[in-house]
Amino acid sequence: MPEVVLRQMLERVEPGTPPDGPRGPVARLERRLAEMLGTQAALFFPTGTMAQQVALRVHAARRGREAFAAHPQTHLDVWERRGYAIVHGLRFHPAGDRHELMTAADLALIGEPLAAVVWELPQRDIGGLLPEWHDLVAQVAEVRAGGAAAHLDGARVFEAQAYYRRPLEEIAGLFDSVYVSLYKSLQGVRGAVLAGDVPMLREAATWRTRLGGNVHDAWPLALAALTGLDTLVPRMPEFRDHAVALAAAINADGAALAWPDPPQAPMFHVHLPAPRAAVERAGAAMIAEHGTQLFPRLRTSPDPTRCAFEVSVGENAMEFSPAEVVSLIRELLDRAAR
Repeated sequence: MPEVVLRQMLERVEPGTPPDGPRGPVARLERRLAEMLGTQAALFFPTGTMAQQVALRVHAARRGREAFAAHPQTHLDVWERRGYAIVHGLRFHPAGDRHELMTAADLALIGEPLAAVVWELPQRDIGGLLPEWHDLVAQVAEVRAGGAAAHLDGARVFEAQAYYRRPLEEIAGLFDSVYVSLYKSLQGVRGAVLAGDVPMLREAATWRTRLGGNVHDAWPLALAALTGLDTLVPRMPEFRDHAVALAAAINADGAALAWPDPPQAPMFHVHLPAPRAAVERAGAAMIAEHGTQLFPRLRTSPDPTRCAFEVSVGENAMEFSPAEVVSLIRELLDRAAR
């Protein structure tokens, strides 16, 4: 498999292509994503963490404000050790309930002028939920009317497009800045791209250098992402349809609960009537016995007798039929009960 991926990557390199510069793979990737998203420009970053924090810092500096709002389970707060505050001096307002989508009413409760509001599409930590299009448009308009920037955590924006069924440039066009992951939906190695207007990205490039992110040998990362754009993005509707079929089979069986029902994006959560420690042991035993991994990480629940895991449907998941997935979940629960 690695040989196939490397071959696909190298097929995208013309003889004499330089590793860097305007003809290099990174510049090609930036132009490609800017064109797909309908933005003036795009800028490569070595990590999404750096890209999003820089975007918020630039929006804050432009507006003379230090606060931003997002869903309580935003990646910026949950997984990045408060880098927005420690490194950039920003304040975070969690908006809404951690188990539900952020709403306009939640944002209206924030009593401080905001530099920016972040929307994650889809909202991964609640099963890949997405606001309906008219709600999203109304929220963004209200935020902008208050002087704040609208930022899209579009790590999985290609998966969101499978639900909205709108051109990427229409989705991205709602926002002042857009972050795209190069390794999630695109199955690349690592890296990210921040897209927006030229003046904003000039400032972002300065911060990228200050934070040590101006990587000069990133061409393999760009080639891997370009491969994903060509081979995986066109399949997102197919992946979403398979997610719907898997979730329907799980819920029809009744041993576990798939949520959302139906999935909006090519991802959903499977909620299990078993405690995390027991399921972890069962999952490890299944890997050791027949090499099948159902989950990389379990999510706890307020109910200690339950836990959940995420299903993200891509090429690997397409190899499993709904009946096979139901059988594997039943095996997992049987082992957890022993």
